[in-house]
Amino acid sequence: MTSRGLYKVNKMESTSPAPKRRMENHKKPTSEAVRGAIQLGIGYTVGNLTSKPDRDVLMQDFYMVESVFLPSEGSNLTPAHHYPDFRFKTYAPLAFRYFRELFGIKPDDYLYSICNEPLIELSNPGASSSWFYLTSDDEFIIKTVTPKEAEFLQKLLPGYYMNLNQNPRTLLPKFYGLYCVQCAGVNIRVVVMNNVLPRAMKMHYKYDLKGSTYKRRASRKERTKSSPTFKDLDFQEMMHEGLFFDPETHSALMKTLERDCRVLESFKIMDYSLLLGVHVQERGLRDRGGRGDSKRQKVLYSTALESIQGDNKSAKPVPDDDDTLGGIPAKHKDEKMLIFLGIIDILQSYRFIKKVEHSWKALVHDGDTISVHRPSFYADRFLKFMGSTVFKKIHPLRGMSSRRKRSLQAQRSASQELLSPLAEQKDERKTQSLASLDNADMSCGVQPDVVPSLTGLSDVCSALSTCSLGSRAEADTESRDNERRMSSATLVLGATPLSQDLVSAPSSPSSDSELDVYL
Repeated sequence: MTSRGLYKVNKMESTSPAPKRRMENHKKPTSEAVRGAIQLGIGYTVGNLTSKPDRDVLMQDFYMVESVFLPSEGSNLTPAHHYPDFRFKTYAPLAFRYFRELFGIKPDDYLYSICNEPLIELSNPGASSSWFYLTSDDEFIIKTVTPKEAEFLQKLLPGYYMNLNQNPRTLLPKFYGLYCVQCAGVNIRVVVMNNVLPRAMKMHYKYDLKGSTYKRRASRKERTKSSPTFKDLDFQEMMHEGLFFDPETHSALMKTLERDCRVLESFKIMDYSLLLGVHVQERGLRDRGGRGDSKRQKVLYSTALESIQGDNKSAKPVPDDDDTLGGIPAKHKDEKMLIFLGIIDILQSYRFIKKVEHSWKALVHDGDTISVHRPSFYADRFLKFMGSTVFKKIHPLRGMSSRRKRSLQAQRSASQELLSPLAEQKDERKTQSLASLDNADMSCGVQPDVVPSLTGLSDVCSALSTCSLGSRAEADTESRDNERRMSSATLVLGATPLSQDLVSAPSSPSSDSELDVYL
């Protein structure tokens, strides 16, 4: 009895302060505590993963979860820290290690980018309550996701693995890790992705495009920001003419978008967006914030230009990549631009809740204009909007019109140079023939002033037809022997003989027996 009573008392004494601790621990962790826990947890798990041997990814690797507890005072395996105690979970560590290797990310570079300097907190322009953190070197974005999104991503990993093996160059998000921080009774799930818009390049315009028009306009609060994110209706008003690309770039971009949309459709994913950043080259030099030595991204296939080139051998690399940071060259009116883009928010599947949302919104508005829609319709509407409104192809005639004009002028001038000597020769021959006729007439002193009879004219016509049927070689011979025939001018009208003065003129040689008629 006494032992049981002492046990109960000791248990009550030991557990009496627990409610206070629980009340204190249930306070929501601050943003600084979350950032520190993320950096500590990733540093510990990735460091431990390097000791495991490399092997092929198996099916069960996609569903593995590793957990470690990191107290503030530290332990034999974990370092001490000044943040509240937390537990750190890593989802599918071997699968994500394969993804990082596929994109050329070494473990040391991955840890240096995330853990070396404090993370930069970004504002969220969307309707979700997600937190965004950016690494100091512009390489990675860390975003908080909901439990449903984390669960959906874990189910998506086998198909995502297959898609990346087939085509690592894609505009879809590139996932490098999925983690969960349990602190003060709160679960915070985060995913590490590629950074679409480099902070080292100033974005004069940012757009979140879905291809829908229902409430797709930036709010007043968003417009007051220094770098607002506009939406579909804003793009149609601000850049109604669209962005123009050369034919090869436009074809590669649209093929990549179509391939990615079909992949998302096969996974029954909808409500994704195209994040589009526009840098106008004529509006000044690059605006470098943060580190001044930031250069092009080291992660493979992470830039916009690398993502759309694929296996296209004809795609020409852009020179001075350190100046463009992998942006895609484009034009709007007379302005030269660099385009940065990527598909974001792909963790929304067409579940029952989304179907109910579409049905409810369709009661008060046109269902085809609502962003939430079935995956096949959403993909077709998305591609149609991008191909007809946003991205347009420079017509070859527009870019080549001046060149063609110059080539045509050169051809005309060349042809004129070739034809001018021939025309001069013809003029000289005609002048010589007319001069010979005049000289012959003047020397004879007789000019025919008698109109020939009709019978004579018929004979002349028959003679002319006979001459026209002669070979061209004989005509050339006549033109070369004009000088020998300059002293003779014989006019034959039928069988009627001319005057004696004309007959007495010196006759042409026997080789020049052809009939010369001058009218």
